[in-house]
Amino acid sequence: MNPAFSAMKPIRRSRMRLFFGKRYFTWKRYGIWLTNSRKRATRREPNALPELAFSHATPLLRRLRGVDMQLQHNKIVNLRLAAARLDGLMIRPGETFSYWRTIGKPSRRKGYADGMVLHYGSYRSGPGGGLCQLSNLIYWMTLHTPLTVTERHRHSYDVFPDEKRTQPFGSGATCSYNYLDLGIRNDTDQVYQLKIWLDETHLQGEWRCEQTQLYHYEVYESEHAISLQPWGGYVRSNKIRRKIWTRSGERAGDEAVAENHALMMYSPLLTNA
Repeated sequence: MNPAFSAMKPIRRSRMRLFFGKRYFTWKRYGIWLTNSRKRATRREPNALPELAFSHATPLLRRLRGVDMQLQHNKIVNLRLAAARLDGLMIRPGETFSYWRTIGKPSRRKGYADGMVLHYGSYRSGPGGGLCQLSNLIYWMTLHTPLTVTERHRHSYDVFPDEKRTQPFGSGATCSYNYLDLGIRNDTDQVYQLKIWLDETHLQGEWRCEQTQLYHYEVYESEHAISLQPWGGYVRSNKIRRKIWTRSGERAGDEAVAENHALMMYSPLLTNA
């Protein structure tokens, strides 16, 4: 990453530009889905595969400065609906998983509530809001497996200060139906299964497989920096990497995973109090 990275000042788009731009990319994605010949993962099985590849959990409720907690409670409704579409999904060798094609469009007609939707450095409410927590979880778990991430979009804005963060900055995957998708392909020789559920306090996830993985993975960040831009704003940057270890404890590799640059929407001197 270039330490002298410079971000252009954000351009305020008109409502008309945003309206037609979103529809253009939405229909473009529909076209890709119709013409894509790759084998898609669609089968779900209730019984869990025998081996746990990786698991993770994230809290359902998180107090965010200036955000109505009702949006957090509505998010739980949305997560339950989406989790029901994903739990037990089997990804066989050669198959690809699409986050949005599997979940479908979140709408009020389907029971989705108005949750928090990040929008150009701020937030607003909208049906299905909060589903980024689920895509973040799946992406983070996938980095600890040999599955291949074919599509992932970073967050362009860092909206809220860190508070009880347990993962590196930029280790998630933003989503917006349907053009900001999360895609995962199984290039291994065994079946992987995605397990997703909610308990009283956390969103829970697992990747399971048929046999014990040959390697385990340690995901970390490097080159974290906050830089003042010529136009007066701050940009937060880092690289996400992962170390690959054999079952006997020998390091088999250290590879780059992602590079992040996000416009900070708060002062970097703020505390989390």
